[in-house]
Amino acid sequence: MLKLLNLTEDEHDQFVESHPHGDLLQLTDWAGSKRLTGWYSRRLAVGDDGGEVLGVGLLLFKRVPRLQHTLCYISRGFVCDYKNRELVDFMLDEALQIARDEKAYAIKIDPDLPLEAHPDTIEYLKSIGFRHRGLKDGMSKDNIQPRQTMVAAIDKSDEDLLQSYDRNNRTTVRNALRRGTEVYRASRGDLPTFVKLMKETGQRDGFLTRDITYFESLYDNLHDNGHMELFLVKLIPEKAAAAIEEDLQKVHKELAKAEKKKEGTKKENQLRDIGNRKQKLEKQQQETDELKKDHPEGVILSGALLAQSGHKSYYLYGASSDLYREYLPNHHMQYEMMKYARDNGAKTYDFGGVSAAPPKDSPHFGLWQFKKMWGTEVSEKVGEFDYIIHRPLYILAEMGVPIFQKGKVKLNQTLKSIKDRR
Repeated sequence: MLKLLNLTEDEHDQFVESHPHGDLLQLTDWAGSKRLTGWYSRRLAVGDDGGEVLGVGLLLFKRVPRLQHTLCYISRGFVCDYKNRELVDFMLDEALQIARDEKAYAIKIDPDLPLEAHPDTIEYLKSIGFRHRGLKDGMSKDNIQPRQTMVAAIDKSDEDLLQSYDRNNRTTVRNALRRGTEVYRASRGDLPTFVKLMKETGQRDGFLTRDITYFESLYDNLHDNGHMELFLVKLIPEKAAAAIEEDLQKVHKELAKAEKKKEGTKKENQLRDIGNRKQKLEKQQQETDELKKDHPEGVILSGALLAQSGHKSYYLYGASSDLYREYLPNHHMQYEMMKYARDNGAKTYDFGGVSAAPPKDSPHFGLWQFKKMWGTEVSEKVGEFDYIIHRPLYILAEMGVPIFQKGKVKLNQTLKSIKDRR
């Protein structure tokens, strides 16, 4: 017989971290980080007569502006065995009681369930009252969390991890490891540096960035329990200079060898190629000499927030400078973060949302290309579901508000266009 259990936050998190369907977004630490943006949480836990925990749920609530109603969002769904229909039915009934108590107009869930392994779950959830929002593209803005993410298996040796990457990326990573950068775990005091890099990245790639208080909230709530780390990559002038000098010596040897060959087009092309490489290295040598004078302690080139929950790790946010990109700081950082996550118990590394195999003219093609070269596979989930409690409010919130927001954006664009013409 199923019954409600009263778990501590630690007991809740331990279950989430040990369960195959557990997710970072079901941790109580995550709920703490969401308070900054107006969310609050309640929890439920279900077990058997013997007291064994069978499922938990972290329910996030946010009030609808100017109304007493809320939205209930169970991010990444109940943490339980979805093939145990009796258990899911019981958890839904209990979640509905909590949601109604909080005057929620709907419950949203987006279970961390692979579509391939759960072909019948969509129809089952629909049969118990959920509305399926469809199998949307991973970059669709219609879903709160991406339905398709790129995930790499990282429970392997350093060399096997490298070998799992695409061939060209293996070469790039090996080059990155010897270019003179250093990857290290940073502290909370380094968040302003990371946020500065985020703003630079946003300006370059055309997206809005978060305020520092958002990243401080994430770090403060997730770091102390081992669920988040900030990594930074620094270019060390002395190391970079040594690597360049080593490459120059190799180029000089190649040049001497090429000059001994018989005259001809092949020799000319080879000499031109070697000469270009030599010129590029000499330019880099000058840059490192200047860097030694101006920044002897080094320059921060990139950074990232790495999160972890049990056997799953997540590349949450990444940022990089426009400077010294030829030193490949991001490639060095990804490799080191994968190793760190693995050494701390992670078996997978989630690169986040992606549009699976988009055409080359898609705005998402570059992101897909970057994420697929790390030995990743597409993790396609069952999607997002809504359980409607208050239909008029649901229609207003899910359809009316987006239409209003789009109209507001269009109006602002029109007013700006008129103003620019004056």
